[in-house]
Amino acid sequence: MAWTLITGASEGLGVEFARIAAKEQRNLILAARSEDKLNKVADEVRARGVEVVVIPADLSDMDQVERLWTQATDGREIDVLVNNAGLGYNGPFDEGQGWARELASINVNMLALTRLMKLAIPHMNALPKGRILNVSSVAGFTPGPNMAVYHGTKAYVLSLSEAVAEELRGSNVTVTALCPGATATNFFEDADMDGVRLLKMAKPMKAGEVAELGWLEARIGKRIVVPGMMNKVFAFLPRISPRGITTRVAAQMMGKH
Repeated sequence: MAWTLITGASEGLGVEFARIAAKEQRNLILAARSEDKLNKVADEVRARGVEVVVIPADLSDMDQVERLWTQATDGREIDVLVNNAGLGYNGPFDEGQGWARELASINVNMLALTRLMKLAIPHMNALPKGRILNVSSVAGFTPGPNMAVYHGTKAYVLSLSEAVAEELRGSNVTVTALCPGATATNFFEDADMDGVRLLKMAKPMKAGEVAELGWLEARIGKRIVVPGMMNKVFAFLPRISPRGITTRVAAQMMGKH
């Protein structure tokens, strides 16, 4: 039986993806930094009768990214990869204290995701079919002052996913970019987003709803998935608005007060 590899599987969307996959009786490989949290998720989904492998890994370290794939594919065929791990930081770009978090965000959101895709595609080409689900963000559709690096990384994920999906047109492997907006996870606390105007303007979607939609649309090979009507509006407006105006609006929404 083929396996599903989920990164960032210790909380938030990662846990929801694990639950969805387990409902479908899919064996799971769960990766994240916290082994304790991963084991809790693993215990929960094992109750559904699936096999679960836990691989602790810090994906900001490329050596650990390589080790993750080597261990994950040791005697296993992976036909679903969920690149869910992601980091962010809210604060002015010229604020020195944010650099460590921003560097980790670049490594996790872009480099690790890209490397796992590079490894997964030839692996999946040898299988009957393969699916790659990359968690981007509605932030990928517009520049984001006060979260400039995060928005930049998610724009990269969105562009990369679309481009590779086109390259793979007609093959047995599909690539989907899931672009949620505000979602009820621990991301906002981790990214120091307490007080951000956006979170006061729109109620975050439930993580389970976002994951379910992303999973279902990836199953049919849809390239871009934007959950929620308001998020669809946010994704569409940059296409018709001058970029200067779009960026100023984003600055207001991502600022704190």
